[in-house]
Amino acid sequence: MSIFRDKTAIVTGAASGIGKALCEELAQRGAKVVATDVSEDALRAAAASIKAASHPVLAEKLDVTDYEAFKKLVEDTVAREGRLDYIFNNAGIAIVGEVRDATIDHWRKVLDVNLNGVVYGSVLAYQQMVEQGFGHIVNLASVEGLMPFPTTVSYVTSKFGVMGLSEGMWVEGKDLGVKVSVVCPGFVSTPIFDVSDTVSMGRREWKEEALSAWERFAISPEGCAQVILKGVEKNKPIITVTVMAKVMWWLTRISPTFIMNYARKDFNKWRDKARQTE
Repeated sequence: MSIFRDKTAIVTGAASGIGKALCEELAQRGAKVVATDVSEDALRAAAASIKAASHPVLAEKLDVTDYEAFKKLVEDTVAREGRLDYIFNNAGIAIVGEVRDATIDHWRKVLDVNLNGVVYGSVLAYQQMVEQGFGHIVNLASVEGLMPFPTTVSYVTSKFGVMGLSEGMWVEGKDLGVKVSVVCPGFVSTPIFDVSDTVSMGRREWKEEALSAWERFAISPEGCAQVILKGVEKNKPIITVTVMAKVMWWLTRISPTFIMNYARKDFNKWRDKARQTE
């Protein structure tokens, strides 16, 4: 029997990609899914496709950077269901460009969604779960939360922050009945870099040069969701997704400097090809 059956789960960034796949997998396993996203039309379409398969899902518009709105969503969910078993803090964005070209507003935008949004969801869920004595918080980081990656340094920064948040909450929450997992996917075939803003960087050139090596090890959102839920079932503190992510995590732990130099040398091969100054 699925551990998710009849359990209440909030998923952020649920309109597409990993978030949508998580909603589908959770619903198929009998969970009561609250699917949220800032894009209301895309969210409704995603929820409708899940409902069409006779799986329960409630769609709620949510901007994860709005703490009060997030607080109300959690409170309303608990008032309706009497509990909160899972939250999957998945919503995230990226801005592609070198640090020298990015403005502080670019940084604020990425950190507000990717880090503050996860902090809000984690803290609000944690407080409820401590009170009820059980629950599981699942935060989406990235392989970029384990190693440096040029041209998405604001994204890297946010994901390193999610790693620290999750590991710290794991330490505090374990003896209070609250489980915490952080997910580090490698390359997943989602549209995130098709819709991301770019700064002095050609999107097509950047994707060809920066992502081509990673795409060989790509996994589908559905496959990623299945690995995540398997890790949650096993209560893994850190869930790596794809062989590439596992290898890079292992190498980073052995020699961080080696990985930094490797990333720098690879970046220098395509930096000028992808960079656009006009």
